[in-house]
Amino acid sequence: MKKLSFLLVLILGLGLFLAACGTSDDEEGNNADNDSTGSDEAASDFSVGMVTDIGGVDDKSFNQSAWEGLKAFGSQHGFTEGEGYGYAQSNAREEYIPNLNRMVRDGYDLIYGIGFELKEDITTVAGQNPDTKFALVDDILEAPNGVSITFKEHQGSFLVGVAAALKTKTNKLGFVGGVNSPLINKFEAGFIAGAKSVNPDIEVDVQYAESFADAAKGKLIAANMYDNGVDVIYHASGATGNGVFNQAKDIKQNDPEREIWVIGVDRDQYEEGQAGDYNVTLTSMVKRVDVAVEQVATLAMNDEFPGGEQLEFGIEEDGIAVATTNTEAMTEEIVAEVNSWQEKILNGDVEVPQTHEELEAFVKALQ
Repeated sequence: MKKLSFLLVLILGLGLFLAACGTSDDEEGNNADNDSTGSDEAASDFSVGMVTDIGGVDDKSFNQSAWEGLKAFGSQHGFTEGEGYGYAQSNAREEYIPNLNRMVRDGYDLIYGIGFELKEDITTVAGQNPDTKFALVDDILEAPNGVSITFKEHQGSFLVGVAAALKTKTNKLGFVGGVNSPLINKFEAGFIAGAKSVNPDIEVDVQYAESFADAAKGKLIAANMYDNGVDVIYHASGATGNGVFNQAKDIKQNDPEREIWVIGVDRDQYEEGQAGDYNVTLTSMVKRVDVAVEQVATLAMNDEFPGGEQLEFGIEEDGIAVATTNTEAMTEEIVAEVNSWQEKILNGDVEVPQTHEELEAFVKALQ
């Protein structure tokens, strides 16, 4: 497996200062007349676009982080949306190939598929268009004109699991996943391993919504978990997680004295937890999709596109982090303990599990 080059690590460090702010949704983003890909001529000889998964470009999580990276890239190089960079929003899986093909026809030099669910379709389109560059986030794209962007999500999930175990008063935690898949299993395994490293007797309720775009399902799952004594929920479910936040905020507004928390994912989701005078976001497992997207675009524009390679971003590459925005919730003691476990990961003293099988062995070793 080819790893992240030293050059990319250096560029990545600089890119941490260039992340852009959020964006508003285009309600008709899937229609050719309304999405930002357009047919306008690019402002320069290079243009880059992305195709979202069904979570939407403003899912406040994964897709939005990628879009922020493209906007930061565009801003840095004087491009405007539709002229140098753009996106196509997918509202159903059947729209992946049409959106990818439309971006090829519109002349984008580099096209991102955001999310592992696009793997099959972007592999097909990349094979049919060898002169166009493609990048797949969160899975392996086996094509000479494609690059794979992956992350060590299990590392960050372990650290927020540590934070959750230190914060819980009930010793009952929850994990809400989107689609039950090897990728989301990495989040689950890391989170449980981190929590049980602090307290082997802690309980973790795991449920999958089987969707990254069902906020109602996320809210229902969260309601059941909180009703059963869970006081900290970590979600790795894209826009489904908006429902988890909504349920926590509803409970907090009705009962301000109750201590319940949500752990966000991909972006720092502190703002999603604001409920009047309270904020229910304990922390977030920050996955710098924005920085990775921005820097691979820069490499492509500079004729340094790492075609056929897998670029893997973890703690060491500044691609994974734990948010400490909520200073009232993430106390100095919790942050210090999280940092201590982070050093153990970096030093190789802790090998964080990525699968259910590895998690089972990890937990047994703690007993």
